[in-house]
Amino acid sequence: MTPPDLRLRRPSPGLIGLPWERPLGDWDPDEVPLRELPVGPSRHLVRFVEVDGGLWALKELPPRIARREFDVLRHLEETGLPAVRPAGLVTQPDHDCSILLTRYLTGSWQYRRLIARLPPNRPAHRSRLFDAMVGLIVELHRHGVYWGDCSLANTLFSRDGQLFQAWLVDAETSEVHPSLSDGQRAQDLEILVENVASGMVDLAASLGRPPEIEEQLIAEAMELPSRYEALWEALHAQPQFAFGDRYRIEGTVRELNDLGFVVDEVSLAPAEGGGGGDGGGGGAVRLRLLVGERNHHARYLEELTGLEVGEGQARILLGDLRAHQRAIAREHPHRVGEEEAIASWMHDVLTPGMRRAHAAVRHVGTPVQAYCDLLEVRWLLSEQAGADVGTERALEALAERAPTDSAARALVADTASELPIVAPDPEVPPTPDPEVPPTPDRA
Repeated sequence: MTPPDLRLRRPSPGLIGLPWERPLGDWDPDEVPLRELPVGPSRHLVRFVEVDGGLWALKELPPRIARREFDVLRHLEETGLPAVRPAGLVTQPDHDCSILLTRYLTGSWQYRRLIARLPPNRPAHRSRLFDAMVGLIVELHRHGVYWGDCSLANTLFSRDGQLFQAWLVDAETSEVHPSLSDGQRAQDLEILVENVASGMVDLAASLGRPPEIEEQLIAEAMELPSRYEALWEALHAQPQFAFGDRYRIEGTVRELNDLGFVVDEVSLAPAEGGGGGDGGGGGAVRLRLLVGERNHHARYLEELTGLEVGEGQARILLGDLRAHQRAIAREHPHRVGEEEAIASWMHDVLTPGMRRAHAAVRHVGTPVQAYCDLLEVRWLLSEQAGADVGTERALEALAERAPTDSAARALVADTASELPIVAPDPEVPPTPDPEVPPTPDRA
């Protein structure tokens, strides 16, 4: 037997001790702590194993494809893009195959799990999913990554405030380039529309939804390129204006910040044919922005408080912090410093609020996400009532039944029991040799 080529980025005892010399399909549940998780359609065998306190996904692939996917995932990790992280690659020469090892994304789930657990035919929830998908593919394209098989089935989702964060989990067909052409981006979008439409229609049929919903689902999928182009244009626009109208820079930067993006650099250059100026406003200039990561609010909140949260969560928490500062200003005529107000918010509002909200949802998910859900539910109920309903009423609704179209309803996707253990195959009596008749039972 030729030993396998073992390459582990996390060389823990449990991972090292797995039976890497055997094909993945031959792993025995009596010997290996396999776990059952729902997976979407896959061209290759995927299994999950729980060792050393972690859950790992293993996918069996031809060696060439496995090496390419491993390299792409490493690139995505180094670039900071949202994708599963590669943890190892094992090549088995005797079986002409490889096993790609990735760390399971904690707190994530497939779109089927979410849609199946939410009230039927709620466009608001699907819209959040589609926004997350578009945000992911725009980020990939900005960094020269052609996905090649972009679909809901190849994506995991996690909660981030009132938003969803999409994560790439399958890079078999992905390619990394210095930049993508318009044709490559358009082709990726065509694949996305087709896969999303077929995936949603198939899911609706499997859930017993009425056939009339198919047209609506297809129409929503057809709108994905428009969502994509709107975001792409916002990130790549190069507005032209008079040099004297430099105030427009602030507005453009603010628009990108509102979308969550950090602007790393601003540059102005004379526009072609811009002339020499009019003596007042100056000649025409073109604005170019170097756009960084989509963590503007998260970075700002961390600077203020030291909290590390998602971008969507940070947007909500910053709003809550500002509301607390305004309340303090009304209650205390004397000026309260920013540091004092932040400390008061964290001690008197955020910490007890997270504790109570997390308890209300029976400690499902994270405390910070539970608190974000509480704030959303309180706002929605107050809008319906025409007055602030208060924290107690919002906690009650969060614990029992959040408003139908609220992002808090996605809490159901986080509710999961322990992962079932893969049971070993039942013992089967040995098949008698066809050449020899079985020995009759003796009394």
